Amino acid sequence: MSSNTFDTILESGTIYDGTGGEAIVADVGIVDGEISKIGQLKGAVCAHRVNIEGRVLSPGFIDLHTHSDFTLIVNGKAESQVHQGVTTEVVGQCGHSVAPLRHRDDLAKKAIVDVEGSSTEGWQSFGEYLDVLEKQPLGVNVAAFVGHGTIHHAVMGDDLRLPEPEEVDQMAVLVRQSFEEGAMGFSTGLEYWPGNQSSPETIEPLCQVAAEENRLYATHVRNRDRYYDLGFGEAITTARASGCRLQISHIQPKYGAPDYAMDHTLEMIQLDQKYGLDVAFDIIPHDWSHTLVMAILPKWALEGGVEKIVDRLSDKKTRERIKRNRNPMWLIVADRIWSKVVLLSSVANRDLVGATFEEIGKMRGVDPYDAAFDLLLEEAPAMHRLFWTSNSFKNSDLELCLQQPECAVISDTKAVAPYGLLENQVGSLSGYGWTSEFLSKFVKEKGALSLSEGIRRMTGLPAERLGLTKRGFIKEGYKADLVVFDLDAVRSTWTIKKPRSYAKGFEHVFVNGVQTIVDGRRTDDNRGKVLRSLDA
Repeated sequence: MSSNTFDTILESGTIYDGTGGEAIVADVGIVDGEISKIGQLKGAVCAHRVNIEGRVLSPGFIDLHTHSDFTLIVNGKAESQVHQGVTTEVVGQCGHSVAPLRHRDDLAKKAIVDVEGSSTEGWQSFGEYLDVLEKQPLGVNVAAFVGHGTIHHAVMGDDLRLPEPEEVDQMAVLVRQSFEEGAMGFSTGLEYWPGNQSSPETIEPLCQVAAEENRLYATHVRNRDRYYDLGFGEAITTARASGCRLQISHIQPKYGAPDYAMDHTLEMIQLDQKYGLDVAFDIIPHDWSHTLVMAILPKWALEGGVEKIVDRLSDKKTRERIKRNRNPMWLIVADRIWSKVVLLSSVANRDLVGATFEEIGKMRGVDPYDAAFDLLLEEAPAMHRLFWTSNSFKNSDLELCLQQPECAVISDTKAVAPYGLLENQVGSLSGYGWTSEFLSKFVKEKGALSLSEGIRRMTGLPAERLGLTKRGFIKEGYKADLVVFDLDAVRSTWTIKKPRSYAKGFEHVFVNGVQTIVDGRRTDDNRGKVLRSLDA
């Protein structure tokens, strides 16, 4: 019997603590947002007792890679994430952070942030962005990376050229300033504008700042198909030369890579690990890849922003020149396999969401490539809210990655809600069910790894990569970010036609000790915190 008094006791749960070790059955007592006691607490005094016998008690899931930078400003409740056990998100990935900005009005030009009807007080510096975010009722904790693309734009605008040495120095100053203001890491998106016009010698000085500040460097590499070994090799080389810790984002090779690409990539990583490089990676737990439609446009077609893009796409000769590009971001587009490319998100053409571009082309009586151009024009001036997805990954590659202990599992999505201003927003096909997809298919059905190890890939491992000191594990003194689920009942409900559908099987979720999901239903409590680098 304990003489302690607890706010909440979770009774008789099967505890997987995030380390990958064996489960134990015990009670967990929560006081002031922290795990105060793990043991037998049957006689202890508490304000709220929840019997979870026969259920899994896990640390709350940490999504190491999201693009919720702006959707959390619009609606911080993070409904799509909280309903599947996510308690912490890491935004600012693929080089796309929403700060720092050259001017406050530059926010309107940022890709991936446009939400029709939304408004915000705005910001300029990274610290100001975190201040605005901190004012929102947050359903999840939020850590933020600063993105190379945003830093580049703050210094150079949309100039189509490599930066001069003094401009790289200015970028390094902004990266360091962002770290000092709370950024948890640095990211690049080397397949996106303007990352695709960078070079290793312009990225390395920024990574050196990350190394000096012991921040993680996450990269969406330059190529994961035909030249995959150059893309992954560049990431490894940049990390080696700068001395930073490296996280390769959504590592699985895309359509167009040779069959052995995943094996070869892992061999490259393991060799460099042998020589002391700190490198890890993550995967999206399904075989669909998503991105902005405008990302397939060549660099020259992106120069000058939306106004110039509209002019180019309105010209028949320019369209034909773009079609002849044999190296778009997706080779599945170059090879015109339109039956495997699906419209994921659109404001101007919501009725077409879920249709393949083969189907859209037939509906409109045009070549599917022209259909993509037409949709971009119809979405302007916010054409960066037009997303598509393609069946570009291989499940065998995912399973191979999961055999590696340094492989985390991520969503690559946006926190959204099936109501209000975010009602029609989709971050990815599995945005409402990436954790359930992983647990039900890769852990339960395929047995690619044990439940204990599977939980570690979404809890302890990402916490360690981020450098979080009191999250990611069920330990006394740690923050009470927790999820209770029934593994037999966990499943995704999303489909290609209807991706906005909550996962099943998640019964209780706690964020900083406060219950946000009770018996599968959302509460009105939102106690997430902004995790700045100074106090993480």
